[in-house]
This record gives sequence, C-alpha cells and structure tokens, in this order.
Amino acid sequence: MGIIEKIFGTHSEHELKRIYPIVDHIDALEPEMQKLSDEELKEKTKEFKERLAKGETLDDLLPEAFAVVREVAVRVLGMRHYRVQMIGGIILHQGRIAEMKTGEGKTLVSTLPAYLNALTGEGVHIVTVNDYLAKRDAEWMGKVHEFLGLTVGVVLNQMDNDERRAAYNCDITYVTNNELGFDYLRDNMVIYKEQLVQRGMKYALIDEVDSVLIDEARTPLIISGQSGKSTRLYEACDVLARQLERGEASGEFSKMNAIMGEEIEETGDFIVNEKEKNINLTEEGVKKVEKFFHIENLADPENLEIQHNIILALRAHNLMFRDQDYVVKDDEVLIVDEFTGRIMPGRRYSDGLHQAIEAKEHVKVKRESKTLATITFQNLFNKYEKKSGMTGTALTEEQEFRDIYGMDVIEIPTNVPVQRIDLEDAVYKSKKEKFNAVIDAICEAHEKEQPVLVGTITIETSELLSKMLSKRGVKHNVLNAKFHELEAEIVAQAGQHGAVTIATNMAGRGTDIKLDEESRAAGGLKIIGTERHESRRIDNQLRGRAGRQGDPGESRFYISLEDDLMRLFGSERLMDVFTKLGVEEGEQIEHKMLSSAIEKAQKKIESNNFGIRKNLLEYDQVMNEQREIIYDERRRVLDGENMRDSIFHMITDFVENTVDANLSEEQDFEEWDLGAMNRELLDVIPTLPPVTEEDAKDKEPKEIKHLLKERAAKAYEEKEAQFPEAEHLREVERVFLLRVIDAKWMDHIDDMDQLRQGIGLQAYGQRDPLVEYKMIGYDMFGEMTRAIEVDTVRLLFHVNVEQKVEREQVAKVTGTNKDDSVAKGPKVRAEKKIYPNDPCPCGSGKKYKQCCGRK
Repeated sequence: MGIIEKIFGTHSEHELKRIYPIVDHIDALEPEMQKLSDEELKEKTKEFKERLAKGETLDDLLPEAFAVVREVAVRVLGMRHYRVQMIGGIILHQGRIAEMKTGEGKTLVSTLPAYLNALTGEGVHIVTVNDYLAKRDAEWMGKVHEFLGLTVGVVLNQMDNDERRAAYNCDITYVTNNELGFDYLRDNMVIYKEQLVQRGMKYALIDEVDSVLIDEARTPLIISGQSGKSTRLYEACDVLARQLERGEASGEFSKMNAIMGEEIEETGDFIVNEKEKNINLTEEGVKKVEKFFHIENLADPENLEIQHNIILALRAHNLMFRDQDYVVKDDEVLIVDEFTGRIMPGRRYSDGLHQAIEAKEHVKVKRESKTLATITFQNLFNKYEKKSGMTGTALTEEQEFRDIYGMDVIEIPTNVPVQRIDLEDAVYKSKKEKFNAVIDAICEAHEKEQPVLVGTITIETSELLSKMLSKRGVKHNVLNAKFHELEAEIVAQAGQHGAVTIATNMAGRGTDIKLDEESRAAGGLKIIGTERHESRRIDNQLRGRAGRQGDPGESRFYISLEDDLMRLFGSERLMDVFTKLGVEEGEQIEHKMLSSAIEKAQKKIESNNFGIRKNLLEYDQVMNEQREIIYDERRRVLDGENMRDSIFHMITDFVENTVDANLSEEQDFEEWDLGAMNRELLDVIPTLPPVTEEDAKDKEPKEIKHLLKERAAKAYEEKEAQFPEAEHLREVERVFLLRVIDAKWMDHIDDMDQLRQGIGLQAYGQRDPLVEYKMIGYDMFGEMTRAIEVDTVRLLFHVNVEQKVEREQVAKVTGTNKDDSVAKGPKVRAEKKIYPNDPCPCGSGKKYKQCCGRK
C-alpha cells in the first residue's frame, strides 16, 4: 500500500465513509415502514412520483424508497436486505460498479436502484448474461416491483417483435446483453416507426458487469445478410492446408530486423506464433500455394482472397481446437465461450474463419455473410445516460472500466467475514503429474465426504478427468458445453456431501452452491483449479464459489510447467531453474518465485487483451461517429419529419458539386466542357434546362451555379405540382431517403471493413495505421453522403405520380451472430412500366437494364 493510501485509506474505504450516513438514515426509517399496511406501502410509489414531478430529485427520495423496497422484500420474498446490500444499491444508483463477493445476494441488491430509477417512468434495463438468469430474476425479483405497482418485462431470444415492444415499455425490463444489442441494431433498420421495439436508453444496471463489458467486448454484434460468394475456395484451401508443413523461425520478425537487414532463418511452409495467435507463410509455403492454385504471384492484389483464405485454413488447423474453442454437434460447428465454457448457439466467427473450420471438420460449409449492421458493446453501453454494474470480480480491471466506460469500482465489505482458505498453487513439471495429483486430491476429499468442484478451462480436460475418476470408481457429475442443459440443477447439488462436480468455467456464475450440514462439518466446498486462466478474474470467480456467507471452504490451483500460460508467457530463466533443480517425477513444487511468475504472466496477458479491446474501440470509434449521423438521419425520417428542406439542400449541393467538377475558374470559357456538365445534370434531373453557350458566355462559374440552382428549384416545384397533395411527395421523399441511406450504409460498412483489414500495412511506411484509417474513413464517409444525395435526387426526379411507392427493407436479413430475424416491412409494388434506360427502382443508381433488368 502506498503512503497516500496509508494516510487516506483506499478509494473504496473513502467512498464508503460518505455512504454510511445515508444507510443510517434508511435503517432509521425501518420501524416506520413496518407499521404501514400493504395498501399504504403500495401508495408510496404514487407519492414518490408526485414528489418527483414537484421538483424533488431521485437522491432526495433514495432513503425512503430504499426503506420501502426493503420492507416489501421481507413481506413478498421473505428476504431482508443487509446493510452491505443497501451500500451496494446506493453505489449502483450513482452509476458505479459494486464489487460484491459471491453469495452476497447481488440479485436482491438490484431491486433497490431499479425501483428508484423506474420512478421517472423512462425505463430501467437490468442486463444479464443469459436467458435463464433474465427469466429467473424477472419472475423472482419482479414480485417486489409488481407489489409496488410497477410493470416488469423480460426479453428472451425466441420472442417476436410485439412481445419485445411490450417488455421494453415496462418500467423495468430484464434482458440479456446480446438481445439488447441486436434490438438496438434492428431498430435502426426498420422502415416504419411502429416497428421500433425499444424506447430509449436511460439507465442500465448490468449484472456480471465484467463479463458483459470486458470479456464480451472483443466480439462486435453483427446483423448479417447473405453474400453471393461461393464456398468452394474454403474447401480447396483446406485440402492444401493439410499438405503444408509447420516450421520454425530463428527469431521473431520485426520492423527493426527489416531496418537492420537481418535475415531470419525459416523452415517448413508456415510459422505459427501462438502468443500473438497469427500465422505466416514461409518462402517455401508461398511457392506451394502458387503451384496449387496455378498463379504466378500470390502477392498480386487479385490474389488477396486466396492469400486470406489459406491463412484462415492454417489458423483453423493450428490455432482453433475442437472441444476447446468449438464443438461439432448435429453436423454444425458451435462456438464455445472461452470465459464461461457455454455453447453460443447461432454465433459464428467472422471474416471466413467459421467457414474454414467447417471445411476442416467436413461439415456443410455455409455461405459467408454480408454485414448489414454492427456495433461493439463498448459503444452500445456508452449510449446510456447512466449505467452501473455489479460483479464479484472487477478490481483487476478497474483501469479499463475508468478509461472506456467512465465507471469506478467500489469494493463492498462482505456481510460475514470470508472463512475460505486459499492455498498456494501446487506446481508440477508435466501435465500428467499434475492430473494425477488432482485425482489424488479429489479422492482424498471424497473419502471424508467433502464436496469438490473441479474447474477446467477446456472440455477436453473435463472429459480426461472424468475418465480418470471413473477408473477410481468415484461417482461424479460433468458440466461442460456438451451437457449445459442440466447446468442449474448440477451446480445447485454441488454442495451436497460427497458430491464431485467437474465443470468448465460456466459454473463460475449465476447459481449459488448451498452446503448441507455434513458438508460444512467436512470442511466446506473444496475448489480445485486444474489450470490458471489468462485472466485473474476468472480464477477469482472459481475460488468465489466456495466460502459464501461465512461458509467454510478451501481452494487451490494445480499447475504444470507444460500449461499454455507457463509455456507461452513464463520466462525461460524460470523454466531453466526448475530443470536444474532435478525435481523427482510426481513431486510438487512450491516456490514464491513461481507464484509471482504466474501472476506476472497473467498481468501480461490482461494488459495485452486490454490493448486489443482498446484498439478495437479506437477503430470502432470512427464507425461509431458515422453510425450516429446515419441513425439520427434515419430516425428523422421515421418520425415523419418534413424532409423538404433536406431534399432542397441535396439538390443545390448536387448542382454545386457538378459545376465545380466540370468548370474551373482557372480555365477560359473555350476550355469548359459544358456538354459533359449538362449530361451529368440531366442524368439526375431530366427536366433541368441545359446550360447553353449563350447562357455561359461572360459568366463566372458561381453565376452559372446560381442560374442552375434557380432552374433546379423550379424543376422541383414542378415535380411537387404533379402531386395532388404535397404530403404524397413528402412520403415519397421519406421512402427514397430511407432506401438509399440503407443501401449506401451497408456498402459503406463493407468498404470500411476491407479498409480495416488492409490498413496495418501502413505501418511499414512509418505511418500510424489508426490515423490513416481515420483520415481515409472520413473521406469515404464524405463520398457516401454525396452518393446518398445524388441517388435520392435522381430517384425523386424520375418518379411518376401513378407509381405506387411504399417502404421496403433494403436487405434480406438472414441472421446475426445469434439466431435472428427482422420484422418484415410491406413489399414494394412498382405499378409502372419500367424502360431499360430508366434508373433501377432498387435504388442502386444504375440503369434498369444494367441492374435488376438483367436477372
């Protein structure tokens, strides 16, 4: 502890001292609340809302509101909030993160800030990590809110849009982070305001906040449509990948090597860098790829796709492992969440990696998808006016919560002191010795009927230990992604005497393990970790399953020098020391130096992962600013705003840009190409009188602009006059604007994705890839907005009064990275004969004969 902390106490202690007086006030109100009848308690909600309307703030109401909720919880649930739970509730109301140990009743804590903030009538979202918890908490804790006259909704994966809308319109809505994100994206793809399901982002209360905002933050949410690409290339690359040999490199390639002209010796066809999780072809490998595909130079731009796909195939074979990263079930590749061990149905790796794994596993290779809408969790949750979260493990990531989300972490003391004993790590030379020691420890505890929970990182390890235990005749349960349907039931029984449960990380969250009396007498729940996770938080979660509410318990991690963490991130010097010590086979090594080396390795990976997430956010920030502009424009259209001024602005912009592109002030009148300018203008506004030489003689370009703007305004007024009612044209303008915005935005997402993939090469030219990405992205966005203007104006001047124009969804949505579908809008019926040279009604900007007319 530093000198400053010694004088002032930790940040958490300092903040808690400011909260204690509020808790004292709540406690003092308890006798008064106990005297109230059920009816009088229910009336309190109405009273609080009236006081808010008269100018009181939520902070003014907090002590009384919390006291009301505590009393209702006692009457409805038979549960009374402890003092520490009140502290947690206050911290959550302040928009911070409450770190509360496992078993401290986080679910009950959420009722306090949820009720208080729901009094505004603007909605509170309680975000959980899975459907099971959302449904359980809505039914369980929802009783408190419903007693007090508030409405409670829950959003589940299989619900349709009407059910979702009803749930979001409730005072308090329980929803998973994925459903929340996809609903936000789908709302920005609808074509009628009535199809929207969400009503704004006021206050989010996130359960297991570290899982949602940190672990999940590397995976953007994507809604996708089908792309027309063939899947044959994936199969071809898989055949080739099996023929290539893995090699070694004499050193790591860096910019410094290149500058110094140092050669790196390489063997084989490709080199795998496990630390960085990337693969590079050697010179020999490149030759084999060129020979296989009959191409002359793999580095040519037209061969980029082959280059990308062969690397994907090699990644699928060398960095993605079955029963660890994914499982194959019913002829389908399903991703396993590395943090929870749960299967993530419907989710797919992006960028073609999923197809490469499908080819590797000989299951049907599904078509690649085209991204229609995407957002990261960082940007999604930063849209809330206020957000807060709770978890048992957040302090190790406090810096990230501050930097990216502007939230600080307050550690809340436990209600009863923790009795669990955390033993030093037991380290062995090989994995074989380690697993034997784990089995011995399980059997020893089992003999005295002490319950054991064994945590594994991979499905493979859980199955290996299960076989070893079966040989010893020990009855046990296995909980991994293959059997996750029984999860809650198995975890709930893990505290019974004599129970042995082997689980991947999924047992680390959500369900409490309750002990029976015999288990307590035998020493409580024994936690055995078979490997250290990359993140210290995940280890702490596993430990935290034992020792809830003052229960006895113990935890210990078993590690071998062959574990990935030690192999990739432990120092060479450390390995040498233990080799020279001549440790006997099966002998356990305990050493301070070893424990600190493990902690250092974990810190190294954590900061590495923080860097990756921060980098992702910096890149996505560019897209986020653009997304906000596009979505705001869409929302104006949906809200039925009169777009006449915007359209008029587009027309004048188009005229100015066309004149600027064709007539230069530096050129003489004779050098001007009036014909080219007129052709461009007439292509978009066919009724615009062309500029003759007579019109242009002795005039400056700005005078010609003025003349053309007047003519364009007149042409627009003539178009308006063709419609019996002005509102008819206003709706046509909204329809075209929506159609063009959606089509161009989806193409832009694709273009930005391509730009992002290739931007890293800028580093070789001593340029910062992020700065280049921002600059090029800014230019591309400018081009897209100009294209939106031109296409909207073109469609508008080519529409006829007898043509029936209705809104339509631009893209056919096939899914998201979860199972997904989008509300269908009314289909367009073009009741007008379309001629080959007419603009295509799909909004592509091409002539009909070059576009849909060809099909």
